[in-house]
Amino acid sequence: MKKDKPRKNRQTGVKVHFDHERLNVYQSSLDFINWLNEILSDQPKNNAIVNQLARASISIPLNIAEGNGKYTSADRCRFFDIARGSALECAASLDVLVVQGMKEEADISEGKEYLRSIVSMLVGLIKANSNRVHDYNGEEHQEDFDEK
Repeated sequence: MKKDKPRKNRQTGVKVHFDHERLNVYQSSLDFINWLNEILSDQPKNNAIVNQLARASISIPLNIAEGNGKYTSADRCRFFDIARGSALECAASLDVLVVQGMKEEADISEGKEYLRSIVSMLVGLIKANSNRVHDYNGEEHQEDFDEK
């Protein structure tokens, strides 16, 4: 039996073994985790907000991977939406770091840009996998068809 040779991700050059590894949003979520590890390296690991941020940031790529592996659109959307929620939680947690005086606004701006991009890509994936129609007013309505 012939094995498929792993491809390489065009952006990172890392070998791609699974479909989710080809998604830009997945790669961006890993980039965010790397950025976050650097910015939190001087913070105590037992701090509540640092711990929460670490857990929420890890949740993003895990839910993207799990959602991308689902067979139905509804299941994919559910996991992509959880990943989106985790990204928004990370954005709020970065704000808390500033309010608590642990970081300056300038320290977190790059992370906020990562998260804005991640949320935007996840919304695109949700819309692409959704059986809802979005009209020009931004309103949603259910289509009159069943998922096959």
